[in-house]
Amino acid sequence: MSEKMSVQSPAYAEVLLSLPWALPLEDWPDELLAAYPRGISRHTVRLISAGGMALAIKEIGESVAYHEYRTLKKLRDLDVPCVKPVAVIAHRTDDARDEELAPCLVTEHLEFSLPYRDVFSRALGPETVNKLIRALAVLLVRLHLLNFYWGDVSLSNTLFRRDADEFSAYLVDAETGEFHEPLSKGRRLYDVEVARVNIIGELMDLQAGGLIDTDVDVISLGNAVDEIYHELWGLMTEELVVEGDAFGQIAEHIEKIQALGFDIGETEISHETRQARDDEGNPTGNNVDIYRVSIEPAVFSTGFHRRKLKQLTGLDVQDRQAQRLLGEMEVYRALHYDGEMSSEDVALDWLVNRYEPVVALTPPALRAKLEPAQVFHEILDHRWFISENEARYVRLDEAAESYFRTILPDRPDEARIYTADSHDISETANGSEKPLDPTHPHNND
Repeated sequence: MSEKMSVQSPAYAEVLLSLPWALPLEDWPDELLAAYPRGISRHTVRLISAGGMALAIKEIGESVAYHEYRTLKKLRDLDVPCVKPVAVIAHRTDDARDEELAPCLVTEHLEFSLPYRDVFSRALGPETVNKLIRALAVLLVRLHLLNFYWGDVSLSNTLFRRDADEFSAYLVDAETGEFHEPLSKGRRLYDVEVARVNIIGELMDLQAGGLIDTDVDVISLGNAVDEIYHELWGLMTEELVVEGDAFGQIAEHIEKIQALGFDIGETEISHETRQARDDEGNPTGNNVDIYRVSIEPAVFSTGFHRRKLKQLTGLDVQDRQAQRLLGEMEVYRALHYDGEMSSEDVALDWLVNRYEPVVALTPPALRAKLEPAQVFHEILDHRWFISENEARYVRLDEAAESYFRTILPDRPDEARIYTADSHDISETANGSEKPLDPTHPHNND
């Protein structure tokens, strides 16, 4: 037996050395398997649990394995949401059969992430589809701004994490990905077309399996990725031309960008004065100010709210979760300090006396259900739901206790790797789950 390992960190070496690399991946013992992967894959893939680590292992050609390993490393260096590469295991041999085995790419399981099939395991509708497609479009714009061509864009090659009321998308498969300087418009549009075609096929598959209602137009839903992508790309890259009082419009434009989680570096604003004209093109005798705003795509980076929250509190969460927590922090400041305390001091007080005590109320048996920031976000929504239904003020700790008693226990454990198979999904789709209250904000997630 012989093999060659390229390992990202020595922390993984002990676990990797203990694994049975001399066996084909499909013959690995069941006690190592955390789950069988869901969906369609070109390769043999296993999700394993060993040494307290959860790893995804894929048999793949050697050159492709090293290419994907290096590509994922570079993407992570650029702060792109993607899985973490762990190792490439090459030169594997099966001594019993005296044959060479395919190399393996090892990546770390992304905690609290969901394959798209698991998102749909509760037979949800078009609103959820739109959230996933929008998350994927935001990721694709981010990649294209970095001159990265994906080549195989699909829901299957993406993992999703809950991010307040939306989802954040993470790249999983980078086999066909390449960096180009610059990335041509043709390659960008090809990525979008591949995404459109693949998404339609995946949604049709879900519909055939009963996870999307038959009266939903999945072709229109899949086509939406094209429109969403071009809307986002235009927002990021096109010159903004405004007349008159420009600063309000410029601020609104920047807020739209930041609402998507993108930050802004250098912005160029040019100004000129022109003679105003009426609707028929005739001079009015007045002058009008024209402003042209250009934002260089290369200076964009994601995580505007995430970085701000981490700087203030040390919490590292998804961007929309961070946006919600920052908003809650501002409400806390207004109620308790009337704007007289610094942001840093308010953040510390809010963290110690508001956020951490509520999160600490989570019963230990339920802590693998959702990330703490998502739990806090959903408790805020649950408090609003109770308050609206009962027309009274609801304390946050009361809302938390109600949420932990009535909502969270019925949620799946999203920290772990899913073990549900197609039988589990069909049972859910056929209504064997506990009936949901459709009016509750988190019973349609």
